[in-house]
Amino acid sequence: MRTVYVNGEYLPETEATVSIFDRGFLMADGVYEVTSVLGGKLIDFAGHLARLERSLSELEIKKPAAYDDLLEIHRELVRANDIEDGLVYLQVTRGSDGDRDFVFPDAETTEPTLVLFTQSKPGLADNPAAKKGIKVISIEDIRWGRRDIKTVQLLYPSMGKMMAKKAGCDDAWMIEDGHVTEGTSNNAYIVKGNKIVTRHLSNDILHGITRAAVLRFAREAQMEVEERSFTIDEAREADEAFVTSASAFVMPVVEIDGVTLGDGTPGRVATRLREIYLDESRKTAV
Repeated sequence: MRTVYVNGEYLPETEATVSIFDRGFLMADGVYEVTSVLGGKLIDFAGHLARLERSLSELEIKKPAAYDDLLEIHRELVRANDIEDGLVYLQVTRGSDGDRDFVFPDAETTEPTLVLFTQSKPGLADNPAAKKGIKVISIEDIRWGRRDIKTVQLLYPSMGKMMAKKAGCDDAWMIEDGHVTEGTSNNAYIVKGNKIVTRHLSNDILHGITRAAVLRFAREAQMEVEERSFTIDEAREADEAFVTSASAFVMPVVEIDGVTLGDGTPGRVATRLREIYLDESRKTAV
């Protein structure tokens, strides 16, 4: 049985409870982060905590704990649950003032809710999908306008995953005004003529922590990177494509809307970036 963390306590998962009046439950009024664990160590932890602070600030939710305390909680859960490879999920909501109201409760008298739990995923970095690539479909992007805030409002991305599954594919890329915004739980990239193209940062997409690291590594490896919007038509005509996320790292895409990219196998750029990212991230893991 897993040990989880709820508002200052380490508990068996069967004993963990949150109020039915919690605004995360009633209003999706909360944010989250997922940090990967490889070899028992946390990947890109500082980046995830920096983004968490930004998300909390944008929604005016009180920070629930200091950086060092959150790091210690992560490490204790990894230890208690004997996680070698896997994930630590962290969620902060605005909390509960004992009733339901559209108006925010007083931050001075209502403490945020802090929940963390682990997921064990042995061989996380050796996902077989990385060797064969994934297939994606395109769907309309109908989410709210502040996708840069990592909120728990994940209903439409979840629906997108199901649309892809029903189509016999692995994931969906979301399209707005003919241009790709991002995947359901990842940032999207295409490669054309050795140039990596990915959408520029704005309120339209999540500011991926893995995205930032991968682009830095790509530039250090003398790869050409262009941050701009690209159309779904461009994507279908690309030499290769891939996505990045905290749990998938760098994942090659070999088919978009039934159109095979290249020879239908993971491309050279995506394959190399995955190797670099995993090697470098392990070096700096905490």
